[in-house]
Amino acid sequence: MALLVPGDEGMGLSALGWQVVHRLLSQEPGLAVERFFLGKGFNAPAAHDSGRDLTLFPLMAASVSFEEDFLPLLRTLAAAGVPPSRAERPDYPLVLVGGPVAFLNPAPLAPLADAFWVGEAEAGLTEFCLAMKRAAFDGVPKQEFLASVKDMPGLYVPGMSTLPVRRVLALERDRPGLLACPAASGFTGPKAAFADAMLLEINRGCPHACRFCAAGYIYRPPRHARMDDLVRLVEEAAPPKVGLVGTALTDWPDLLPFLRWLADRKTKFSLSSLRADGLGEELLEFLRQCGIRTITLALEGASERLRRAANKKLDAEVFLDAVERCARLGVNHLRLYLIIGWPWETAEDYDELEAFLGQVMAARDRGHGARTREFMRITLGASCLVPKPFTPMQWAPMMSEAGLLAGQKRLTEMTRKLRGLALHVDAPFQARLQGVLSRGGEETFRLVELAAEGGWKKAMRRFETETADILDRQRGETEAFPWEVVDIGVSRQLLWREYGRADRAVHSPGCPALGCAGCGACGMDRWLEQI
Repeated sequence: MALLVPGDEGMGLSALGWQVVHRLLSQEPGLAVERFFLGKGFNAPAAHDSGRDLTLFPLMAASVSFEEDFLPLLRTLAAAGVPPSRAERPDYPLVLVGGPVAFLNPAPLAPLADAFWVGEAEAGLTEFCLAMKRAAFDGVPKQEFLASVKDMPGLYVPGMSTLPVRRVLALERDRPGLLACPAASGFTGPKAAFADAMLLEINRGCPHACRFCAAGYIYRPPRHARMDDLVRLVEEAAPPKVGLVGTALTDWPDLLPFLRWLADRKTKFSLSSLRADGLGEELLEFLRQCGIRTITLALEGASERLRRAANKKLDAEVFLDAVERCARLGVNHLRLYLIIGWPWETAEDYDELEAFLGQVMAARDRGHGARTREFMRITLGASCLVPKPFTPMQWAPMMSEAGLLAGQKRLTEMTRKLRGLALHVDAPFQARLQGVLSRGGEETFRLVELAAEGGWKKAMRRFETETADILDRQRGETEAFPWEVVDIGVSRQLLWREYGRADRAVHSPGCPALGCAGCGACGMDRWLEQI
């Protein structure tokens, strides 16, 4: 089987999902898995490991993490002489699509994929691949095979499967809060974004229920890894460096003990974004002792009102204390993240942000004290809100490109005055493109085909009418969505209620520490009982 990884080798080595699939399937003696990196400039796609031609593989499994991956996937099939439309492929190869896109919104790729793997690979993907192998070797036609497996748990066969298809989870029923199979890099290398670092998944999902964040909903219930499992993975691989990956690292109770264990064995480490309320004195002092000089904190909304709308529970004083602590302990680079483009955004929100950034600068100066040789530079990264499926924002319109550019201009004006603060912003065009590809139905595949012919910008100009319908209007409460061919376990009623609370800028509690049992807020407790 061919494992198709959108992007070049460096990008692929920096992603965990497909490496989990590769490790899982390579352990099966009956399967021979080869990697294909779908970077720019390829002609006839050849396997990274053996140089074999893609057309030799009866099963082509694509790991799709981002909407921008659609185009290299389509171009790869076309370059290999494989019809990108499944309607033109009545026989093998079978094109299987997995990854987050498969259970966030598979509709835009439904005209391309013969089937989608909906959920976690550890929950049955090997069995599907072996069944497909037996069918291919026994001469069973592809359509007959698909009809025989159309209702297999975790499999969505467009036009055949009974809907909605439930995502599958590798879950221990008696310990639903445990991440039983933490993801880890199977490959490292100097070309990766985190050179020679073994990436380790600390937790999956997030209990904080921020209303813009798909990961907080499509990966429920939130789960933490066991320290013993991570220790075993590190001891087996003996990497020079470990990169800790997760949506809520400071929520993991074993974070500091695990970091101390890594430090004792002289293994370097890095961390993804941290919550300000989890960055206590002890943790930050230890990070500095280990040479960590860059800290990342998420601000999300420009004002307290917008943060309440986002359900981002951020105490401004705690945040400023964290900034001051970072400066005092010698952190030399602080990254702050912000989202613009909220439906409720006004000029007053930017005014409040300008005042708050002044407080951030003052907190930094207090942390420095009388010292003049040390200086903590600050980078403010501002991304554009893309209202995603299976979040409370799925009903919301997306801000226009002109509106996003105006917000970025306002940020540029306010940050230009602040010494030692740099601003990085997203391209509004790319954000709008991501919005169309993440929220569209099967008609959106035509946009990808147009982009294959002339690039994304020309394609978007020819797709203006459809774009307006997908992005620029408020959705009705009962409107059916194309992504609801998948059942992620979170009830639509909960998402609608949370959208209303966002409109009123009212906080909601996150997932309880004791897990889904006895909570019942989103429906996951009942959904899990059916596994």
